[in-house]
Amino acid sequence: MGTVIAVCRVHQLLSDPGSVGVTAIDKRPVEGPVRVRELGAYGDVQTDRQHHGGRDKALYAYAQEAADRWVAELERDVPPGLFGENLRTSGVDVDGAEVGERWRIGSGEDALEVEVTMPRTPCMTFARRLGEERWVKRFTRSGVPGAYLRVVRPGAVAAGDPVEVLTRPGHGVGVGRWLAEAHPADARTLLACAADRGVDLAPDMRGALEAVARR
Repeated sequence: MGTVIAVCRVHQLLSDPGSVGVTAIDKRPVEGPVRVRELGAYGDVQTDRQHHGGRDKALYAYAQEAADRWVAELERDVPPGLFGENLRTSGVDVDGAEVGERWRIGSGEDALEVEVTMPRTPCMTFARRLGEERWVKRFTRSGVPGAYLRVVRPGAVAAGDPVEVLTRPGHGVGVGRWLAEAHPADARTLLACAADRGVDLAPDMRGALEAVARR
């Protein structure tokens, strides 16, 4: 069983030279429980609604184990929220999580239940925030992109909450592997699993799978 290390939400909007002109990527840890509903954490926002947020990207989880890899490679701190994540976790195989995998976060009647929908795809706003050379390509190929989550059961989340994997579809394709490699065989496996086992694919994920499956 894993643990939530930090719950993060937008600290301030920053100007950005991208098409929207402003970004909400500056997430920082907050104290106490945070309510989470269908569209995400209370008090959090997204400025580029075409590419971020919505039901299929309500929350973004990133593993401390992956952050530690970047600390060693980049020789800089990677504090919770730096990558724009809402949840920094420990002891959860976030990047090995399968699309359709479900987690319970917290306990009791107010526990949050979420479903893994897709890996985080890096954008130029993210690259500008990090200021690292060839960041989009490096992050994509790293195998540790973190996972977007859909809210299945609203609840509250706080640092220290347990994270338990409830169900796993069993197709074997982790979100990190998919983003880094995107093999046609994996795409066909995921599409077949969605058809046979009722995995609810997000439109963006389905479109990517169908495109790769045709190769």
